[in-house]
Amino acid sequence: MEKAYQSISISEFHVMFPDSESCQRHLAGIKWKDGFTCPKCGNGRYCSGQRQFTRKCTICDHQISPTSGTVFHNVKFDLLKAFQIVYFLSTTKNGMSSTELSRKVGLRQKTCWLFKRKVMTAMRTSGKHPLTGEVEVDETVVGGQESGTKGRQNVKKKLVVVALERRKDGVARAYAQTIDNAGSKQLKPFFKATIDKGAEIRTDKWRGYGPLKVEFEKLEQTGTGKKGKNFPVMHRWIMGLKGWLRGTHHHARDLQAYLDEYCYRYNRNRMKEGIFENLMNRMMTYPPVTYAQVVVS
Repeated sequence: MEKAYQSISISEFHVMFPDSESCQRHLAGIKWKDGFTCPKCGNGRYCSGQRQFTRKCTICDHQISPTSGTVFHNVKFDLLKAFQIVYFLSTTKNGMSSTELSRKVGLRQKTCWLFKRKVMTAMRTSGKHPLTGEVEVDETVVGGQESGTKGRQNVKKKLVVVALERRKDGVARAYAQTIDNAGSKQLKPFFKATIDKGAEIRTDKWRGYGPLKVEFEKLEQTGTGKKGKNFPVMHRWIMGLKGWLRGTHHHARDLQAYLDEYCYRYNRNRMKEGIFENLMNRMMTYPPVTYAQVVVS
């Protein structure tokens, strides 16, 4: 495993989670680490439920399992295999396709694809940690070559806006989002959700950025330069993203979910907390995801 993605090793994982019971116990520890509160009536006292690790409210008799109300809710296969999928997705440097996960854990590819998409919902940015300091912003297109289009016009390709928080040796953090067009009305929500208003922002001279100077006073526009000379770090980061998409997923479908996955892993490549543990904790705070929600997202 790459040093940047240190977490528990695969051998430690097998020791910690030898069976589904150990997985249930772990989820219960996360769910009720701050104590029990009945989601139905607010009572703080409980007794054991009908199933192991389930808690029953002493007032309304409502029973809560460790997986209820979380991304793990209503998982139809062995919980241990679900843990394995989360482990491989979080600790493998480039992630894994659903086909590769299928071979690893012994489940159908479609089953792995669906659960992977559920896991990826917990990789979305919370919006609580906007980029600060020196920030660069640019757009790019993802997808195959198109004829008959100019500039930022696209038919089948998808337009993506990228924001990078710079540091001396490269990029500290990054966010990316698909947009329908590069007008200020599409760019503004992305800026407000991902960039601190006090950040020193550099962009190219695209007219869509101009109106944003009203709220982002330190936004500076400069020419891109020949072959992106003025934004070399941004262009390298975008090429890395596109290379990852081609190598791992081979297509631009479900693009926003893949952008979330890439940025989640990238932003945590120097985190002190193990990335597997972080993702598990996030999955326990995100609500259940249905098949219909995955398909339309």
